[in-house]
Amino acid sequence: MSLAPLLAAPWLVQAHVAAALAAILLGLMQFIRPKGTGVHRLLGWCWVLLMAVVALSSIGITGVAGPGRFSWIHGLSAFTLCGLAASVFLARRGRIGAHRRSMIGLYVGALLVTGAFTLLPGRILGRVVFGW
Repeated sequence: MSLAPLLAAPWLVQAHVAAALAAILLGLMQFIRPKGTGVHRLLGWCWVLLMAVVALSSIGITGVAGPGRFSWIHGLSAFTLCGLAASVFLARRGRIGAHRRSMIGLYVGALLVTGAFTLLPGRILGRVVFGW
């Protein structure tokens, strides 16, 4: 394991990875902690902000479909931003069950599943974690 590939990456990639890792950890805290409290709401807003940084920063990261070209991942970024807005709307309207499902879906889909693709050979995090 070596951080060298990440440290050699552009600052936007570094910010993207840092926000994603922070969102993964904060999301885990949200799953464990009591719901509906002031702390839950504060951490929830922090998580939404981190996820917005992850989604928005990904728009400037290209290369999967070729240098300077957008890929399906950019569509996921737009979907994530819409999902974040919808999840906040659901919570504010008191539709807590729908809010919970939406947030879990974003956590799993936009962070864990998409994050798993970053570990593939040739990708920066694949080189960091596995050396490939």
